[in-house]
Amino acid sequence: MAVLGAHVDQADPIAEAQARGAQLAQIFIGDPQAWKGHAVGYPDGPAALKQAAEDAGITLVVHAPYVINVATTNNRIRIPSRKMLQKQVSLAAEIGAIGVVVHGGHVLASDDEAVGFDNWRKCIDQLDAEVPIFIENTAGGNKAMARGVEKLERLWASVMEADGGDQVGFCLDTCHAYAGGEELAGLVDRVMAVTGRIDLVHANDSRDAFDSGADRHANLGHGSLPGDELVELVRSAGAPVVVETPGGAPEHATDLEWLRERLG
Repeated sequence: MAVLGAHVDQADPIAEAQARGAQLAQIFIGDPQAWKGHAVGYPDGPAALKQAAEDAGITLVVHAPYVINVATTNNRIRIPSRKMLQKQVSLAAEIGAIGVVVHGGHVLASDDEAVGFDNWRKCIDQLDAEVPIFIENTAGGNKAMARGVEKLERLWASVMEADGGDQVGFCLDTCHAYAGGEELAGLVDRVMAVTGRIDLVHANDSRDAFDSGADRHANLGHGSLPGDELVELVRSAGAPVVVETPGGAPEHATDLEWLRERLG
């Protein structure tokens, strides 16, 4: 069975994972909506968190801040985004995380999407990938770089041109895919045909309808996603799983148990 985990508070991710019966903890390092002040918040520092995770058998994953957008043509956002992504990767390496999840981003409404894909190539060229980044598909936006498999194919072609592009991973979010207009049935095969890999699955139900473009997660079995298709996707992907569903430890524990029962 896949390693199952949850997105948890960064103060003590080991205790938070254990409270959920999780084998993996995904955390933010710093405020996900801020540009400054990013540091590991674990009381005894990064090395202590790395050791605590190893002792507890908990895998760590970092989710990069939402403000990062390395695709944009806006220099005031793109350049700080590259710097912040590098900082997040370096901090993730210090705590022994397996990777850093980062959203695909978007370009401005008046921009040619090709510029955004090429900005991703430039970002990867400059990145010192002490741990891999996992680019995550997104739910909305006509100018998004990673909404749907068709866009993902163009993004991956650019990434693979970069020095170190073959080390870039992919995070498949079920809610984002469904809300972005991709049927879950057969999605793993369609993604693998483009990326050749799925490194992490965000198993989230969707509050909104198929192709709504809305990124609003629901607890597993309580949204609009076909439950059997979600379970089959998790099984087929064969990657570690993170739930980013509403609520805290009790709700996440219920969602993880929902998955375990159906995965067998």
